[in-house]
Amino acid sequence: MPLTVLTSASRLKPLCRLQRIQAHMMSSHVEAEVLLEKAGRAAVITMNRPKVLNALNLSMIRQIYPQLKKWENDSETDMVIIKAAGGKAFCAGGDIRAVTEAGKAGDSLAQDFFREEYMLNNAIGSYKKPYVAIIDGITMGGGVGLSVHGRFRVATEKTLFAMPETAIGLFPDVGGGYFLPRLRGKLGLFLALTGFRLKGRDVQRAGVATHFVESKKIPELEKQLVDLKAPSDADVSRLLESFQKQSALDSDKPFLLDKHASDINRLFGSSSVEEIMQNLKADASEFATKQAEILSRMSPTSLKITFKQLQAGAALSLQDVLVMEYRLSQACMRGHDFYEGVRAVLIDKDQCPRWNPASLEEVSDQFVDECFGALGEKDLRF
Repeated sequence: MPLTVLTSASRLKPLCRLQRIQAHMMSSHVEAEVLLEKAGRAAVITMNRPKVLNALNLSMIRQIYPQLKKWENDSETDMVIIKAAGGKAFCAGGDIRAVTEAGKAGDSLAQDFFREEYMLNNAIGSYKKPYVAIIDGITMGGGVGLSVHGRFRVATEKTLFAMPETAIGLFPDVGGGYFLPRLRGKLGLFLALTGFRLKGRDVQRAGVATHFVESKKIPELEKQLVDLKAPSDADVSRLLESFQKQSALDSDKPFLLDKHASDINRLFGSSSVEEIMQNLKADASEFATKQAEILSRMSPTSLKITFKQLQAGAALSLQDVLVMEYRLSQACMRGHDFYEGVRAVLIDKDQCPRWNPASLEEVSDQFVDECFGALGEKDLRF
């Protein structure tokens, strides 16, 4: 039968079958983990793993880093905006489970992830063009590394910031040793040791974010950022400040930690973690008692490493801090507490880690010093 005399019904059968196949392909299509796009002369990075709170994995790092470098030298790109899909999280941290499994198996991911993540952190910290991070949601660990070193960090009422690493046998990495000791007083050390969570406008008041804008105004802010013509840092700053002035939400509420500022400076202004614990236990206040109880649950090794990390980092460049932190990351990969912390908090979720050593007194200064030791040819290099 010639094709020309096929009935319309018979022609429709393969068409319907094709549509079903296409629909199936679309439904099973794996979405990109990170979107890298241009909007006019602005480059836009969108974290796109909302089901896992936009957790950062090595694949995403390997997409973002080279593209950032390319945009930095592209005459048709004026600024970079980084944001996230899903509405709940900017980035809740690194893909710790994958790193844990790699560390147990002796897989190179345990080195590659930290090395390449820290190289990305450094690229953001030294970026030559305006870099605007819109941290509209949960921002912890690796998510902090993607934002805090950039020139502009915009928090909203939905922002939830924390560096909770001491609870999983790690330390506040991604340049935590650089930005935390540069917060006022002993606030950074307090946040690093306790994993205390800051919310909304307090993220800006603490100095982690540079601006606060109400979440409902973010789409218009993004539009106006994209519309800026060859913007300087000052141009971007003026626009962010104008949006901040329009955002009155919670402006009448004081910074949550203001009433504890002098206590934090006094109690955490010690020469060792053991002294901090003694200060907290000797102080009769409800605040001090609560912080002592929180610290008693953290990895003693992590607490001591973190204390020394921030002490040293206060006088180092971001690059030198990241070299130091890479050494610490590999010490944690060789140790016990990181695997135990991830088991207790993220896998079994029994919240009962069995730390080894189990007390601060058992973690020797010599052991801590060894964690900071150079790795020779395996050291991080930029």
